[in-house]
Amino acid sequence: MRLFTTIAGTRTFLDSLRPNRTIALVPTMGALHRGHESLIRRAVAEADVAVVSIFVNPLQFGPNEDLSRYPRSLESDRQLCEALGVKVMFAPDNATMGIDDGRSLDEIVRVVPPIAMTERLCGAFRPGHFEGVATIVTRLFQIIRPSIAYFGEKDAQQLAIIRRLVADLNIPVEIRSCPTVREESGLALSSRNRYLSDSEREKATILWLGLRAALSRFQDGERDRTALLDTVRETLALVPDFHEQYVDLVDPLTLNPRSTIEREGLLAIAGYLGNTRLIDNLLLRRRQPTIAIDGPAGAGKSTVTRRVARELGLLYLDTGAMYRAVTWLVMEEGIASGDEAAIAEAVAKARIEFLPPPSVDREPTVKINGRDVTGAIREPEIAARVSAIAAMKAVRERLVGLQREIGRSGGIVVEGRDIGTNVFPDAELKIFLTASPLERAKRRWKDLEQRGRSGISLEKLEQEIRERDHLDSNRPLSPLMKAIDAIEVNTDHLTIEAVTEKIVFLYREKIKIP
Repeated sequence: MRLFTTIAGTRTFLDSLRPNRTIALVPTMGALHRGHESLIRRAVAEADVAVVSIFVNPLQFGPNEDLSRYPRSLESDRQLCEALGVKVMFAPDNATMGIDDGRSLDEIVRVVPPIAMTERLCGAFRPGHFEGVATIVTRLFQIIRPSIAYFGEKDAQQLAIIRRLVADLNIPVEIRSCPTVREESGLALSSRNRYLSDSEREKATILWLGLRAALSRFQDGERDRTALLDTVRETLALVPDFHEQYVDLVDPLTLNPRSTIEREGLLAIAGYLGNTRLIDNLLLRRRQPTIAIDGPAGAGKSTVTRRVARELGLLYLDTGAMYRAVTWLVMEEGIASGDEAAIAEAVAKARIEFLPPPSVDREPTVKINGRDVTGAIREPEIAARVSAIAAMKAVRERLVGLQREIGRSGGIVVEGRDIGTNVFPDAELKIFLTASPLERAKRRWKDLEQRGRSGISLEKLEQEIRERDHLDSNRPLSPLMKAIDAIEVNTDHLTIEAVTEKIVFLYREKIKIP
């Protein structure tokens, strides 16, 4: 791992790595704990080059806040990052970040988020805080130039503001959120937890208990703001030492207040125990869970996904069929594989439809521009070209947007190559379905033989599968990989029924649905 303290050195080194590599950034203020570790592990797993920045940002501290007390542990942070596989640590000082050149903090040029997003929740009690966050995060994006950046869902207001910042300023970085990491007691991990006494740490669990009490009422059908907030406050009142700043219910993206939950709402708490300020939140969703099934070609994903969906009464969405349908369209219209502009135009105009299969043993009906291509997209000629077409940015952006729109309300089982890492990173259950190349070649050979296409040798099929695995795993845009929180299921020597049964069991255990 390389440690840099200057902008020039950081940029030069990253530029030498950048061609055909995905660079991910995890911005932190140091004093790394298991919450940070979860972000870093995802960055290391999902990108070629993981960068961790450590900078205690003076701009986000108010005049009476704990800048001087904020824990600093650069050496232990460095050791942890190195052990986790981080390639670069960027640890600048104030001068490097442009806030220590003789000007007062009030004279620094700042990035100002929308007032509507900063005047509520923490922003009402920490004026200027989110301007400071937005300013330094923007500078880090300019210095590192990552393609992906990771933020924790514990800081939900910060996450929403950063998403808006990236969208409004057209910053070419994908923001990926990671679930809040908690102690066994339910207390959300935070660098400030070290300020709590043993007694205060025990009392601090009341935040999570309050959120869980509201969740229980929500699951029983309660949707009204007042009722849900009253439930939280009734629980918080059990610990008189906790001094509430706010309990609120807002839209998770805009942070506007919610009077009722139509689809989803962010329930958020902030307050003090002693001198320590604590925050926590929980996303309440009116949606059924999503199952994301990833894995290499030929691992049995399509068949298993259909059966799991039927068994659980969920919607089956075959994303691979989307990409094969687009590939069929490209071939049908005689567009050259390398003509990305023409392919992008065709995809932008394409109308893709999926109709549920009439039985578990049948493929879903796939139509593109009104034509039924269900059978045509399964031919070897399509399979041979689909990876190259799927790797194109315009194709992926259009189809990923369509997939997310279909899955917005949950209740789906989705299979593909990057469903758990990219398309639905917040899926409640993630499965990585795999099998050896030889086993997948045997299955493909048997399928072709049944279709009357027996002219391809087993050795040739195995070679093609290995080549496709390499292409899918090394493409610069959303490569095939196992999500860090996915459960791997190897299907070698397992029947379709056995694999289906295993996933249904995992779903019912994880989601606790009878």
